[in-house]
Amino acid sequence: MKLSLTALISLVFTAAIVAQSDFDYEQAKDSNLVRLDEVVLSANVILGSKYQAKNRTGSAYYISPQELATFNYTDINRVLRSVPGVSFYEEDGFGLRPNISLRGTSPERSAKITLMEDGVLIAPAPYSAPAAYYFPSVARMQAVEILKGSSQVQYGPFTTGGAINMISTKIPDDFNAFLSASYGSFNSSRLHTKIGDSKEHFGYMVEYLNFNSDGFKELDLGGNTGFDKNDLVAKFRLNTSKGAAVSQALEFKFQYSDEDSNETYVGLSDSDFEATPYRRYAGSQADEMVNDHIQFMATHLLAFSDHFHITTNAYYNGFSRNWYKLDAVTLNGERRGIAGILSNPDDNLSYFQLVSGEQNSPSDALLVKANNRTYVSKGVQTKFDYHWTGEHTFHDIEIGLRYHYDEEDRYQWVDGYNILNGIMNRTSEGAPGTDANRISDARAFASFALYKFKYKDLTITPGLRYENILLSRTNYGSNDIERLGSDLSFRENNSAVWIPGMGFNYNFSTFSVFGGVHKGFSPPTSREGEKAEESINMELGSRFTFNGLSGEVIGFFNDYSNLLGSDLAATGGTGSLEQFNAGEVNVQGLEVLLNYDLLRGNKALKLPVTLAYTYTDTEFKSSFGSDQDIWGDVTAGDELPYISKHQFNTTLSLEHAAFDINVSGRFNGEFRTKAGKGTIPSDELVPSSFVVDVSGAYHLSSHASITGNIINMLDEVYAVSRVPAGLRPGHPFGAYVGIRLQY
Repeated sequence: MKLSLTALISLVFTAAIVAQSDFDYEQAKDSNLVRLDEVVLSANVILGSKYQAKNRTGSAYYISPQELATFNYTDINRVLRSVPGVSFYEEDGFGLRPNISLRGTSPERSAKITLMEDGVLIAPAPYSAPAAYYFPSVARMQAVEILKGSSQVQYGPFTTGGAINMISTKIPDDFNAFLSASYGSFNSSRLHTKIGDSKEHFGYMVEYLNFNSDGFKELDLGGNTGFDKNDLVAKFRLNTSKGAAVSQALEFKFQYSDEDSNETYVGLSDSDFEATPYRRYAGSQADEMVNDHIQFMATHLLAFSDHFHITTNAYYNGFSRNWYKLDAVTLNGERRGIAGILSNPDDNLSYFQLVSGEQNSPSDALLVKANNRTYVSKGVQTKFDYHWTGEHTFHDIEIGLRYHYDEEDRYQWVDGYNILNGIMNRTSEGAPGTDANRISDARAFASFALYKFKYKDLTITPGLRYENILLSRTNYGSNDIERLGSDLSFRENNSAVWIPGMGFNYNFSTFSVFGGVHKGFSPPTSREGEKAEESINMELGSRFTFNGLSGEVIGFFNDYSNLLGSDLAATGGTGSLEQFNAGEVNVQGLEVLLNYDLLRGNKALKLPVTLAYTYTDTEFKSSFGSDQDIWGDVTAGDELPYISKHQFNTTLSLEHAAFDINVSGRFNGEFRTKAGKGTIPSDELVPSSFVVDVSGAYHLSSHASITGNIINMLDEVYAVSRVPAGLRPGHPFGAYVGIRLQY
C-alpha cells in the first residue's frame, strides 16, 4: 500500500480534529504543550528539554536523562529505536558502528545525517569522509536530541533527514559523585564514574567509562570476538559573578577514547546462518579494529543582557583507526572479494572453503587489508542570538558562522596469509601505502540566519543557510609510499549552495499544528563536476493531549532531484568512497507517537505506556545501472534498500518510589538489501524481527540502587543485515546485573 502526500495530510488533520473534540484543557495547562514561554537555551544544545521539542516548528525528539537511565544502554541503536522516523540496521550487535537513517536517508555508516556532540560536528571528517567509523559512547551522554523536518537550516551540512546531537555530561551546579558498575553474559562488564562541582567562579567535571565484552559470536577453533572500549572526559569552567553587568563563561572540554575490538566484515552464508547463526569463520580470526579519538573544545558564552548572547566554539577532533580485516581471496591468480564470495558461496566454492577454513590454502591466498586511516576535523563557529518582545509578539534572530577543515589520510596495505588446519599464518607483509595512499580534505564556510516570529498562538521560523565547500584529493599512488610526488594526481570540486527553510507552529485552544518545507542538501565528493545531493522536504504534523493521552502524528514527503549513493566497503562495495548519481527518488511516510499512563491518578504507582510507529515508503523515479552492491541495477519504481517499510516500538514501565520495571519491544519490518519491488528475493531479504528488552532497578536508598538488564529476553534469533559481507546476527539473550551509587 502506498501512502500519498494528500493521504498523509488528511491523516494528520483527522488526528487534530479528534484531539480537539476530546481535549482536556485544564490538564493541558500543566503539560507544557500548547503555551510556549520563551527561554534561552544553553550553549551547545539544539532543544535542551522535552518542552522545547514539543513546541518547535518542526519534528523533534528529546531523549532525557531519565529515559537514558531507564534501560542504561551502551548501544545507540537501542536508544534510538523508540523515536519515530529513525531507522537503522545493526552490524556488530553492540552498536559500535551504527548505520542510522532519518526519514529514509541512506543509512550506510550514518553518512547522510548531521552528527554532533555538544553542538559540534563529531564524524571523523564530516565533509570529506562522513562515514561514521567513530561514534560517541551513548552510555556517557546526558541527553540525545533528534531534529527532523523543517527549519533545520541551523545545522548542516546534511539537511535532508535531520541532525542528531549528543549532549555530554554537564558540569553540575553542586557537588555530585556517581558510580555505576555491571557484569553479565559473555563476560561483559561496564564501569562508569564521574565527579564534579561548581563554585562561584569555577566548575569542573571528570568522567570515566569502560565497557567490554568477550562477544557472543563463536570463532572457529575459539577466540575472543568482543571488544574493550575506554572513554575519558574532563570539563572545566571559569565564569563571572552572577550579578556582573556583562556575563561571561569559558568552558574547556577534553575527551579521549580508545577501542580494541575483534570485529570483522565477514558474515555468514544463508545455510550457515540457518544452522549456526553465531558462528564466525576461521578466515576472520586475524580481524581486529583498533582506534583512538581525541577532542579539544573551548566554548565561550558572552551575555550582554538577557536578550543578547554570543556563543563561540573552537574545536579539534583527531581520530586514528586501523581495521585489519579479511578483504579478498586469491586462487590461481584470480582475486574475489569476500562480499561476492559470501553472497553466492556455491559459485565460489573453492574460495568459500578457504574463508570457512574447510580447506588448506597456498601462501598469500587470504588477503588481509590494513585499513589504516587518520582523520582531523577542526574549526571555529559562533552564534549570535538577539530576542525582544512587543505587544502580543516575540522576536528572535539567530545568526551563525562556521569555518571548518577536515581531512582523511589513507595509508593502507595488504598482508598475505595461508590457512592450514583452520589456523591462519602470515606469509607476506605488505608495505604501508601500497594499497591506498591518498589524502582527501575539505574546507567549508557555513552560515545561517533564522528568524523566529511569534504573534499570539502563531509561530513562524523562516531561515536561510549557506554552504561553500572546497573538496580536494591528493593521490600519491601505490608506488610513492614516501610521498615524494613522483606519481601524483590531484582533483578538486567546489560546491556552493543556499538552503532555505520555513516552519510554523499554531497552538489552538486544544491542540497544535506544525509543519514546514526546507531544502535538503548533502555535499558531493572531490570528483570534478560531481553535483551535490538535493531535495525538497515537507512535513505536516499535530501534537495533542486529551484525557491523559498525549502524542503526535506527522506526515512527511522528501522529493530528491539528485540522490547520491556512496561506494563503501561497509555496504559491500570497494571502499573507494566515490559517490554516484541515483537520480530522482521520492520518500514519504507517517510517524505516530502516543503516550498514556494506564494507572492515571494513582499516586503510589505509575504504569506509562509509549507506542511509536513509522511508515516509510520509497521509490526510485528513474532507472540506472550501479556496480555498488547496496544498489544493484535500479529500475524506476524500485524501493530503496535497507529501509524497513514498517517499524513499531512499545515501552511499558511500572514505576514506584522503591523500584521500577521496564519492558521494551521493537518490531522491525523486513527490508531488501538491493533496490527492487514486489516480493523480496530470499537472497536479498533481511526478515522482520521482534525483540524484547527488560530493565529494572531497586532503590536501596536515594543514593544506592541495584540494577538489572535483559537484552533480547525471548532469545530471538534474527538477522540484522547482509553487509558488509554475508548475514549478520543480532544480539542474543543476555542478562546483566549492577549497582548504581550517586551523591
